Amino acid sequence: MDVMIGQTPAAAGDALIVEGDQKTFMQDVVEASRQMPVLVDFWATWCGPCKTLTPTLEKVVRAAGGRVKLVKIDIDKNRALVQQLVQAGLPLQSVPTVAAFWQGQIADLFQGAVPESEVKRFVETLLKQAGGAMPTEEMLTEAKTALEAGDAQGAGELFSAVLSQDAENPAAWAGLIRALMALGQEDQAADALEQVPAAIAEHPEVAGARSALTLAREGREAAAQLAGLEARVAADPEDFQARYDLATALNATGLREAAAEHLLAILRRQRGWNEDAARHQLLKFFEAWGMDDPATMAARRKLSALLFS
Repeated sequence: MDVMIGQTPAAAGDALIVEGDQKTFMQDVVEASRQMPVLVDFWATWCGPCKTLTPTLEKVVRAAGGRVKLVKIDIDKNRALVQQLVQAGLPLQSVPTVAAFWQGQIADLFQGAVPESEVKRFVETLLKQAGGAMPTEEMLTEAKTALEAGDAQGAGELFSAVLSQDAENPAAWAGLIRALMALGQEDQAADALEQVPAAIAEHPEVAGARSALTLAREGREAAAQLAGLEARVAADPEDFQARYDLATALNATGLREAAAEHLLAILRRQRGWNEDAARHQLLKFFEAWGMDDPATMAARRKLSALLFS
């Protein structure tokens, strides 16, 4: 599978980005908002931050794929409209100001040239209020379902499609890396990990995928020695290095509960062994499995009882 990180399609949503004025405001905004959420961008030609925010708004609206509309209002050309809106309680003392309309009413607003990530969250919240979602969110849900069902190829293509529209989506990056791993393409998974934007490199979902990749590589070597490791532990329960390696091998073969139990056994016998290596490895397992995984939750309870006993 190729890792495809492209640009947001420009065409989708262009028809829903319009210049508004006081004559068409009721039709373009109030009436239109009864069908879909409408963002109103109040701007001015002399406003520096507006030059930054407006292109960001347009990009996010295009990414919404026709689920939200953008109406741009030049406040200097529409002073009467601005005065009416101020009298109605809309704070337009500064620009840029972005107001969201839904069902003929103002649903939310923000002021200033906020980052693209905040604009996305604003639009996502607005769409949820209207009973919808961004197309990328729907694709992400579909991709996760496909991966859980064993369709790693289909999942990877969907995760890539999400990233083509939202290159800083940590769930999509994590999903793509895990899909590539499921396909046995660990080198491509590592390449994808290198492409993750720095801003989200330490996000829990990305960190979990990174740990999963590290553990897979460690475990593959240990798994080849699984029988020998089991024999060593059976012969000497105090052979902590063998237990540690056995836990890593068991995790690589999908035996999560057994893997965790061997690390917990080390902690019960000698908590600080090898600079607390067993606990650190267990935490890495949790990160890779996900905090909601049943094996994680069970082992975390045992770890807490052990550490605080």
